[in-house]
Amino acid sequence: MAGGTRRKGLITEINVTPLVDIVLVLLIIFMLTANLITRQAIEVDLPKAASGSTPKHRTVAVTLTTDGGIWLDGARVDATTLQTTIAAAVKADPKSTVLIAGDKGVAHGRVVWLLDLVKTLGVASFAIQIDPAARIAPSAPSVDRPSAGQQPGSAGAQTP
Repeated sequence: MAGGTRRKGLITEINVTPLVDIVLVLLIIFMLTANLITRQAIEVDLPKAASGSTPKHRTVAVTLTTDGGIWLDGARVDATTLQTTIAAAVKADPKSTVLIAGDKGVAHGRVVWLLDLVKTLGVASFAIQIDPAARIAPSAPSVDRPSAGQQPGSAGAQTP
């Protein structure tokens, strides 16, 4: 009875199927939660630059979005709260650094306002956050220039 014999004793083999099931379930849970975490991040299209460094002292992150929002360390704030928090950070650590992330679509005047605010609050150093992907110069916006016979500021329609 070679086919009908059974060994008596302990089972010494490991069944891998339940282990694979558990690992696959954990993988699916990880993938879903990672997707939800990344969607909660602030959507900012950073300008590209090839050089950059990491600040060494306490850092306060300020983000300007195209809709006019101000984000401070991941939370949306108003200008008064921004001033209070930056002043407290400078008081706690005089060498604090403010990391400014501005979307490419934010008006230049808004970024200059933030830089001026940071300097008047006593911040010794600040950094502009960039996307270190490439050394490509941004395309310049087209400017309508008057033709040879056209006066500056005139309507722009010429007759042949």
